[in-house]
Amino acid sequence: MVENPTLAVLGAGSWGTALAALTARNGVPTRLWGRDPRALAAMAESHRNQRYLPDLELPAELRYESDLAAALRGAEIVLIVVPSHAFAAMLDEIAPLLEPAATIAWATKGFEPGTGRFLHELVQQRLPGRAAAVVTGPSFAREVAAGLPSAVTVHSDDDAFAHQVASLLHAPNFRAYSGSDVLGAELGGAMKNVLAVATGVADGMELGLNARAGLITRGMNEMLRLGVALGARPETLMGLSGLGDLVLTCTGDLSRNRRLGLALGRGQAIDEAVREIGQVVESVVTADEVTRLAIKHGLDLPISAGVRAVLHGEVTPAEGLKALMSREQKPEYPQGLFGSSP
Repeated sequence: MVENPTLAVLGAGSWGTALAALTARNGVPTRLWGRDPRALAAMAESHRNQRYLPDLELPAELRYESDLAAALRGAEIVLIVVPSHAFAAMLDEIAPLLEPAATIAWATKGFEPGTGRFLHELVQQRLPGRAAAVVTGPSFAREVAAGLPSAVTVHSDDDAFAHQVASLLHAPNFRAYSGSDVLGAELGGAMKNVLAVATGVADGMELGLNARAGLITRGMNEMLRLGVALGARPETLMGLSGLGDLVLTCTGDLSRNRRLGLALGRGQAIDEAVREIGQVVESVVTADEVTRLAIKHGLDLPISAGVRAVLHGEVTPAEGLKALMSREQKPEYPQGLFGSSP
C-alpha cells in the first residue's frame, strides 16, 4: 500500500468536509468533491463551508474539485460521504473513473432504501475485488471539524486496509480504531438513528431522564438481538459503532435524528420538522429497513417498530408511547442476552 496515498473525499456536506479537513491537517493529500461548483469555489476562497460549518476554518492544504473524474484521477483511496439513498448511484458513477488499484471506504450510515441491503453489499456488487472499509462511530461533524476529542472505528475484511484508513484519520484529538466486523459496524451506525428519534420524542414530550435511559437501554437490546440474528459480533455493537454512537445520537442535540424526535414530541408535523433541519434525516428511511429485517428474522423490536409507525403517521407519539408502556410484564432477558425474545 502507498505510504501517503492521495485521498478523494466524495461529498461536501458537514461530515465529508470535516473528514477531509481532518486528513488534510494530518498531511494526507486530500481532495474534496461536491456537486455544486459555486459552493466549492466559495470554500476554496474562504476556507469555510458556509452552508454546513460556517464558523469553522478549513485547512489551507485541502483541495476542492467539482469535476468527479478529476477528483478521482490518481486517488489511491476514495472515501464516500453521501447520504445512504444516494450511495448506490455514487458507486455506479465512480465505477468507470476509478484508478485500477483504488480502494474504497465510506462514512455513510444507513441501508439501501427499498431493499434493506447493507452498504458493503452494494460495494461488493458494484466494485468487486477492491479493498473496502466502513468508517463509523460517535462523531458529530461540527466537533470533529473544531478539533474536539473524538473516536471512530474502521472495519474491513482486509485488516491491512482497515489499519491504513485508521492511520490516515488518527490524530492527537481523533482516535481511530480498527476491526473486521463490517456488518456489525454498519448495523450500529444505521440503527442508532432510529432509536435517537425515540429518545428525542420522549424528551420532546418532557417524559424525564428515566424514560430516556430506559429507551436507550432497551434500544440497545433491540440492536444486539437484530445484530446476532444477522451474524454481527456482540462486542462490535457494544463498542464505538453501536453503544457509543447510540449514546451520542440519543443525547446530543447536534443529532438531526434526535432533533426530529424532539420536534415530533412537541407536536410538530414531520414534513415541517425535516424542512427546518435542512439536511438529510437518515432515520426516516432506516426505520423501514430495520422493520423489514426484523420481520425477516422473526424479531419483535417494539421501539423501532413504534418509531416507524410515528414517522409514517400511523400513530401519534402519545399513542406510540402508550403502546410501549402497555406491553405485558416479562423478564428483562427471558432467553438470555442474545435470545430471540424481546
